Amino acid sequence: MMTAFSVPVKEIDQDLERKFHNLRREIEDFGSLVVAFSGGVDSTFLVKTAHDVLGDRMIAVTARSESFPERELREAEEFCEKEGIRHTVVLSEELEIEGFRHNPKNRCYLCKHELFEKILGIAKDNGIAFVAEGSNMDDNGDYRPGLTAVAELGVKSPLRDAGLDKAEIRRLSKAMNLPTWNKQSFACLSSRFVYGEEITRERLHMVDQAEQLLLDLGFHQVRVRIHGGTIARIEVLPEEFPRLMRDEIRRTIVMSFKNLGFAYVTLDLQGYRSGSMNETLTREQKEHGTGA
Repeated sequence: MMTAFSVPVKEIDQDLERKFHNLRREIEDFGSLVVAFSGGVDSTFLVKTAHDVLGDRMIAVTARSESFPERELREAEEFCEKEGIRHTVVLSEELEIEGFRHNPKNRCYLCKHELFEKILGIAKDNGIAFVAEGSNMDDNGDYRPGLTAVAELGVKSPLRDAGLDKAEIRRLSKAMNLPTWNKQSFACLSSRFVYGEEITRERLHMVDQAEQLLLDLGFHQVRVRIHGGTIARIEVLPEEFPRLMRDEIRRTIVMSFKNLGFAYVTLDLQGYRSGSMNETLTREQKEHGTGA
């Protein structure tokens, strides 16, 4: 039985082959490149492709931060070691950025701007001409203030330039035997907070541990959104609802979440969807980053 992310790799059609060729050509034209590497589907594909094209003229940079689970950092490190890719870890101190803890609408802008300034410094220190990140065509359809920082700082987005969407990246990743071809989508843990509610180390840890429990229980795509500091709103794929509601699993989740500090544990009946916290924003707020 196929999971929600079991994308069958058919023979690559001409359109996808053309996009992949254009991606490689753009990377080759860069000459040298630093890639922001989270270890996710998109950035892993970009790092591998860039390394195939540029070799040691490419460096992968991963941010260590309160919003980035240690399991993701370990996977990024292990991948680069296995593939022989130059890899640097940089400390991202987003909780120290003025205003970030208050979780404003432009939180992602503040974080990305700080991070990419550091990555640009690494590129300069190593004599590398360009910095790239892994957003794809699907990222054009949601509220993504981080992409404003990307544009302002001149960071390249070669996957978007090539017209690749997430499904195509998964197909190409499977064809390249990348372990991330069917990896669950991930976003930084700060995205689990309601805009305007304070982000703290303690609450980030609660969310991280809660999501790790769900992953350990075998759920594939998960989010634990935190409301008011005490309410956990679980998002899993709708087809996994029956399993979550099995008495033993449900009791385990409730007991474990309460031990982490949650007072209430809820299930979102819409199921997992990317950026669900953005559903509360008006069009004006998305365009201007304003509002309560």
